[in-house]
Amino acid sequence: MSDKNSAQTSPLENTNDWVIYKRLLSYVKPFWAAFAVSIVGFALFSLASVGFAELMKHMVDAVNGENTDSRFWIPVSLVGLFFIRGIGSFLGNYCLAYVSNFVIHDLRTDLFNKFLSLSSSFFDQSASGHLVAKITFHVTQVTGAVTDAVRVLIREGIFVIGLLSYLLYVNWRLSLVILSITPIIAWVVGYAGRRFRGISSRIQNSMGDVTQVSTEAVNGYREVRIFGGSHIEKNRFNKISNYTRQQMMKMEATIAISSPLIQFITAFAMAVLVWLALSPEMIGDMTPGAFVAFISAASMLPKPLKQLSDINAKLQRGLAAAVDIFEQLDQEDENDTGQLPLAEATGRIDFVNVDFSYSPKKPVLKGINLTIEAGQTIALVGKSGSGKTTLANLIPRFYEVQSGQILLDGQPIESFKLAELRNQIALVSQQVTLFNDTVQNNIAYGRLANASLKEVREAAEAANALEFIEQLPNGFDTLVGDDGVLLSGGQRQRMAIARSLLKNAPILILDEATSALDTQSEKNIQQALERVMENRTTLVIAHRLSTIENADKIVVMDQGEIIEVGTHKELLEKSGRYALLYRMQFSDDGGTSPAPVQTAQSAEVEAETKKDLS
Repeated sequence: MSDKNSAQTSPLENTNDWVIYKRLLSYVKPFWAAFAVSIVGFALFSLASVGFAELMKHMVDAVNGENTDSRFWIPVSLVGLFFIRGIGSFLGNYCLAYVSNFVIHDLRTDLFNKFLSLSSSFFDQSASGHLVAKITFHVTQVTGAVTDAVRVLIREGIFVIGLLSYLLYVNWRLSLVILSITPIIAWVVGYAGRRFRGISSRIQNSMGDVTQVSTEAVNGYREVRIFGGSHIEKNRFNKISNYTRQQMMKMEATIAISSPLIQFITAFAMAVLVWLALSPEMIGDMTPGAFVAFISAASMLPKPLKQLSDINAKLQRGLAAAVDIFEQLDQEDENDTGQLPLAEATGRIDFVNVDFSYSPKKPVLKGINLTIEAGQTIALVGKSGSGKTTLANLIPRFYEVQSGQILLDGQPIESFKLAELRNQIALVSQQVTLFNDTVQNNIAYGRLANASLKEVREAAEAANALEFIEQLPNGFDTLVGDDGVLLSGGQRQRMAIARSLLKNAPILILDEATSALDTQSEKNIQQALERVMENRTTLVIAHRLSTIENADKIVVMDQGEIIEVGTHKELLEKSGRYALLYRMQFSDDGGTSPAPVQTAQSAEVEAETKKDLS
């Protein structure tokens, strides 16, 4: 019930609350003027509230005939105090809301921007539902710490300080009774706070699980229904939701116990106070008005103390969320230390003794040595899991090699600025990503946004996509839905090809770019791709070997190693692994061209290959 990273202890997990809160408040610094006004406003509100106790003193004394000149100014003071309280409340609440909304906005955008700069390996190790929950649920929890907690801490904190100061002013001996309960209240609040923090962390993790399971069930609703997985998803969601409910109830139980306990301690102190106040020695020369004012001020204390104790839960929830968010913000960005500019690459790529693994125990690529001349078309073939896509993903530096080097135009790719390196590459992958936007904006995406409609149409036509686009309700202005759900698989792939054609980059990576197309569309697309691949360095990953027969060089991979390299004709004559794969595919397709002749050597390779594929 946690994301893939949660097993590791957060370096901020045991950090002092004040350190975390101070970092959170650093987001307030740009809005210090509005924050200062809010403090002044809450101070006015609290001090005006304390003023009611003093006004009570003069009212009682006036009734007893000790102050006969107060008939006019006491009502005026009453109205004035309410006016000051109103002004203070407006300034405090509005200015703090202004600050807090900017803080939440800045925190949320910082987190989102951070996601866009993290490495591919980070996303491989993290559950997407937990990442989304950080932007939605976790930031909302921080809102409580920034808004409600600060409001109550300032307003009620100043109110309590004002009341205690007034009590000390009226009768310091009786005030000591109130002050004596402060350590007990502090212990209760501290204990509850530690419990709140632990429960809040578990709630955040469980909410990430809720988001994850919900996202998977919604995105995979076809598989859920066709394979009868509804009861499994229901049970998963019910289990996670029930766990969240249990943690929420533990939080509410802690609040429900701590708040009445603090009130009871305060009430006990009030009882002792009243008992002592009835002693002539303690009252001394206090007037009836002063006595009533003292009791009134003391009776005002439980409410702000209760609110201060209640806000501890929101504060701890916010701090727990802030720890999670700051841990995310502290993640290292992609390695982008290159300084060399790269206006336009010629496209020569060299792999020199390249090794790569996603984990130390599972090497994916081993000792790769490969030269791709500028303008060449290289096809990578081999069974699934042989490392073809991983090899292609190293060129735009989605992952960093463990050893060896990849050179572009004779320079290590790490020496180029990351954005400029990727600007030289166009990619069409098996998993096409479209955004919930118009057809035109999906083709002219990112740096292509300034492309004209004419250029977009030409790219769509070259990708054999213009025909179906013009049949859409609004043509190029049609919204494609979430991840292009309103389009077929082949249509989505043709749009991705159009996007790459529009980019017109010197390096083109096609990872099963025609896998979702029917035979006729594939032939049309193949012709378009052959045109666009001219004078362009192209890596083609394909399982349909008929689509890469004209490649300048075919690289056969197996278990992370290159086992054969040559042209289509050369590899067939060699009667090795490629020849066998071609013959097996030719046989499966009911071929229309002669299959390579099987020799004793190829028979041995065939037996070995079938064993690998079984």
